[in-house]
Amino acid sequence: MARIRFFPSSSAPSLAEVAGWCGATLGANTDSDRVIRDVAALDEAGPGDLTFLDNPRYLDALKRTRAAAALVSPRYAGGAPATCAVLIAAEPYRAMAVVMTKLYPLAVKPGSVFGETGISRAASVHPSARLEPRVIVDPGAVIGRGVELGAGTIIGPNAVIGPGVRIGRDGSVGASTTILAALIGDRVIIHPGAHIGQDGFGFALGPRGHLKVPQIGRVIIQNDVEIGAGVTIDRGANRDTVIGEGAKIDNLVQIGHNVVIGRHAVLVSQSGVSGSSAIGDFAALGGQAGIAGHLTIGAGAQVAAAAGVMTDIPAGQRWAGAPAKPVRKFFREVAAIKRLAEGDARGAVDAE
Repeated sequence: MARIRFFPSSSAPSLAEVAGWCGATLGANTDSDRVIRDVAALDEAGPGDLTFLDNPRYLDALKRTRAAAALVSPRYAGGAPATCAVLIAAEPYRAMAVVMTKLYPLAVKPGSVFGETGISRAASVHPSARLEPRVIVDPGAVIGRGVELGAGTIIGPNAVIGPGVRIGRDGSVGASTTILAALIGDRVIIHPGAHIGQDGFGFALGPRGHLKVPQIGRVIIQNDVEIGAGVTIDRGANRDTVIGEGAKIDNLVQIGHNVVIGRHAVLVSQSGVSGSSAIGDFAALGGQAGIAGHLTIGAGAQVAAAAGVMTDIPAGQRWAGAPAKPVRKFFREVAAIKRLAEGDARGAVDAE
């Protein structure tokens, strides 16, 4: 069956052009004029495709690939079949990302769902809103009083941009997203269904009932942040919730009020950060990791998937488990429990 792409390729480059884009080196006896028409995974690639190997787990797939060319590290340059040209790159995955960005520029930043080139007649834009040139607003979107949108930003269908919100240049706001009480930088991508700036979860608890605490802070999102579909980011209570420059937030992540996410931090799907906690620069949270409130996760720290963090984590450390602990201690405990369980099982057999 013919391969169906929802994003058209911008060109059909030669291997020499591909190498120039990503800084790769052509392997020996490679035809630099050979044309690449698409990209594909190792096991699905055909004679006109470029593929890559980044994980040695897939070395056997490289040996069997039918691709026209493959981006590989120097270590695996000899692993491709004779029919597959080799482009040698120190970081093949990153090199592939550069090539795909060149081939499929429309897939990098979501565009107008309706192909609009300006403000749709079916959008609602308050007269006091200020929109710079090249702003696109899709049908059904609502742009509130005093909103400011920077040049080149795209607002998707049925998105709601609340009063006073400011969004920088060349950003993208996905369909059905809501944004309130937020100041957002340049080149920020927000995928569909994200909700930013709603009330934080703040109540004064007591035996006579729970009194709502007004949440009067903001959400500050710095440049080059990407926010996945269905993410929720609460505004601050008495200070700001801050998402640092270059942070990458996967789908379905919850970020509570007053949280500070550091520069280039990574939060994987379904992870959650409770109120007033801080995630350091370049830290990473695995899927479904949970961070209790008022904690600090140090710069460069890594939290394993499904970990439950209840204490601060020093910079650069790797923690796992629930309650979370340094990863070596976690695996020692797992091994000890396994030995106990196996011992109990043997004892039960002997008793029989």
